[in-house]
Amino acid sequence: MAITRLGPNQDITAAKIAGTINFKNIVINGDMSIAQRGTSFSSVTSTQYTLDRWRWTPGSGTGTFTLSQDTDVPTGQGFANSFKADCTATATPTGTNSIGLKTRFEGQMLQYLKKGTANAESLTLSFWVKSNKTGTYIAELEDNDNSRTINKSYTINSANTWEKKTITYAGDTSGTLNNDNGLSFTVVYYINAGPDLQSGTLQTSWGSLVPANRAVGQVNLADSTDNNWWITGVQLEADTSASDFEFLPFDVNLRRCQRYYALLTGRLYLMENRDGGNKGIVFPYPQTMRTTPTISYTLSEGSLYQNNSTQYMLSLSFGSQSTGGHSDLQNTTVEAEL
Repeated sequence: MAITRLGPNQDITAAKIAGTINFKNIVINGDMSIAQRGTSFSSVTSTQYTLDRWRWTPGSGTGTFTLSQDTDVPTGQGFANSFKADCTATATPTGTNSIGLKTRFEGQMLQYLKKGTANAESLTLSFWVKSNKTGTYIAELEDNDNSRTINKSYTINSANTWEKKTITYAGDTSGTLNNDNGLSFTVVYYINAGPDLQSGTLQTSWGSLVPANRAVGQVNLADSTDNNWWITGVQLEADTSASDFEFLPFDVNLRRCQRYYALLTGRLYLMENRDGGNKGIVFPYPQTMRTTPTISYTLSEGSLYQNNSTQYMLSLSFGSQSTGGHSDLQNTTVEAEL
């Protein structure tokens, strides 16, 4: 069999690979392609993780929505999915109540931003958005370790038209991020906001969190059941301008999501216990979890003991019994969200 060798101009170099995927995007699942929990969530009025790494956080009396993974996307941009919010019951938020679509990050993932130093990196947020509700919307960066925010607006100009938005935020020379696996940083897309979040001046430079300055000018997407809002292609990068969206292979994107939530598909069969002692198995999670996860599962019969004391694997065993036993382990999830 003949072997074809690459010529001098055909080498697959590290530089070429790095130019394709640099993991420059801080946001995980910005293309809305991973939906382990499901593709539709109806009558949502309380905090709900929806598509992977995205958290819907409504305050009291802020409206009812159906949230879904949708196939309405900007034409010719390479996206297959978007996140859709469909208002199904109206409300006018009061006080500091609001709805935010959030994605949250560990501090140890963001040390390269040099936040809290003289060399703090600027950040640029870019995304595609669409709604029938035109007007002003707010996108916030929040430093959870130091209770600091920066809040900037974007405008949906044309109803029911995909528009690309780019927002640049200056680097923050105050407040370092903790170098650990805890919650340190959040991106917030406001959907609506009560008057106590709009009574001041929009805080377009980093500063201490002031409720009145967080969402000045924000429209109320919950003022009509005709309202819908879509978003996809969310990218946050350390730069003063936006680059093209960084598409990751589906399996790579999935593994990054599984650090925080994993659906263990199929069934796990536990062997019969014939000697009266404990028997069971140990199996690894598909990805190292952010922290020791919470476990949810359904058994077809019998009882089971679990030991989920690590971030790496789950130990399962039957209790002592002389007659043996078995069970199918189904609908298993492990969760270690921020």
